[in-house]
Amino acid sequence: MPQPPHGQSDSHGQSYGQPYGQPSNPYGQQQGYGQQPGYGQAGYQQPPGAAGYSPYGQQQPPPYGQQQPYDPNAPYGYDPKTGLPYSHKSKLVAGLLQILLGSFGAGRFYTGHIGMAIGMIAVSWLTCGLGAIWPLIDGILILVNGGTDVDGRALRES
Repeated sequence: MPQPPHGQSDSHGQSYGQPYGQPSNPYGQQQGYGQQPGYGQAGYQQPPGAAGYSPYGQQQPPPYGQQQPYDPNAPYGYDPKTGLPYSHKSKLVAGLLQILLGSFGAGRFYTGHIGMAIGMIAVSWLTCGLGAIWPLIDGILILVNGGTDVDGRALRES
């Protein structure tokens, strides 16, 4: 049975090659390495409602200089370092409670760190008051560096 010339089909519709002058590509036509149709970088769009998306599930603060809209979930704003909302607890109150009543764990009870507060009480009482240096230093560090509440949110300034 004779073969049909290049570029033509047999009776079953199967092609027997490329026309003369065109290179043969046994894998078909490809767009290019690493490119799939519809997935180019230039046409990338975020899905609707993804503005401010964070892979950790928290909303990111707006870029510097833009006004943050009021968010009922973050009435005191967002911490620029972590992107988390500020706590409703005050840094000043936590630090002063820790300095003045640290032997009783008052500052740590205020922020919700119950285990650390009980530990401070135990150390202060078991060392006959010598362990009270720990709550004093902890209170100073809260005032200087800030701290977090039990949910990991930064304490607000005032």
